[in-house]
Amino acid sequence: MNRFLNWLVSPAKKTARLEQKAAGGLIAFHAGGAPVWSAIETTGLDKGFGRNPVVYRCVRMISEAASTIPFKVCEGRIDCDEHPVLDLVNKPNEHQSATAFLETLYGHLLVTGNAYVTRIDIDDVAQALHALDPRKVTPVLDKSGWPVAYDYQSGGTKTRYDAETGNTILHLALFNPLDEITGQSPLAAAHMALDIHNAASAWNKALLDNSARPSGALVYASSGGENLSEDQFNRLKQELEEGYAGASRAGRPMVLEGGLDWKAMGYSPRDMDFLQAKNGAAREIALAFGVPPMLLGIPGDNTYSNYQEANRAFWIQTVLPLAEKTAQDLGNWLSAPYDFKFSLRADKDHLPALATEREAHWRRIGDANFLTANEKREAFGFPPLQEELFPHD
Repeated sequence: MNRFLNWLVSPAKKTARLEQKAAGGLIAFHAGGAPVWSAIETTGLDKGFGRNPVVYRCVRMISEAASTIPFKVCEGRIDCDEHPVLDLVNKPNEHQSATAFLETLYGHLLVTGNAYVTRIDIDDVAQALHALDPRKVTPVLDKSGWPVAYDYQSGGTKTRYDAETGNTILHLALFNPLDEITGQSPLAAAHMALDIHNAASAWNKALLDNSARPSGALVYASSGGENLSEDQFNRLKQELEEGYAGASRAGRPMVLEGGLDWKAMGYSPRDMDFLQAKNGAAREIALAFGVPPMLLGIPGDNTYSNYQEANRAFWIQTVLPLAEKTAQDLGNWLSAPYDFKFSLRADKDHLPALATEREAHWRRIGDANFLTANEKREAFGFPPLQEELFPHD
């Protein structure tokens, strides 16, 4: 036995630190190692949106909410009721509505940190907009490291979109301090919490596979002190695996022969902390996306006093900034062929979630006696009246 222990802790085997504890004839070894994290590059789709319910719900909540915010075209501070760009955004292509198109863009941004839009022009007039899969797009850089084109690889076909002459492709990216070209997904910051949450789910699944209860031990006590023979041990092990393992056999009574006693092992405090760690990881994932955990039904979060307050914070702090950023980038890109300047803005005037803020804003403008009627109308994006109803004295 000593030779065996010396071999285990020899210099050639010091890849893990081993601790031995002896109790009679029992020796237990505990090996401690460094945690193994998944690669950030593969976190988004593989282990995130495709397999984790918290990530999936966060992405769906944000993208669906932001896609319901319509865009408006503004010339200066005046809203345009009709505009060719507004028609293009409201019907980007023959296969998608404006809501479906924007939901795709927002989803790509949240999952990968990048989104790409290509424009189809006929006679120098934009006719359609299409969202490209970010996984299939590769930037083509010049000598200074700036993208001059983007290659889109779909199957065996490669299409190059010029990013300078004509500028038929738009690259939307979330802020990334480590790369000035590609954006960073929220999952890049939350990938450790994602690994913990996925590992906790796998642990729960393994627990269900083990009769949905913690493990135990069969204790053999004989009057003579002899142990089970090898045949008896193998037969007992086979009967346990075939007759009592699995969720479908949960609760089945165990028939024990003489000298055998079952000792159930309850949950240790460490096991209970492990379950709490799953909820903690879920809150960190929601935090990275900007979704209040209360909206996801995650226990243990009392940041907001009620659901309505949490929902308002979700719209103001997460949804609206994403929609405004996307609208401005699209507007700058689409306005390039036109001679007159205009901007694309997110129209938040009719959002039910912001009714309280909108009412307070209208009240402040309406009570401003130092503003004329036309100045108040301009503040709300309406054209001026031909005659001032309440001119300054």
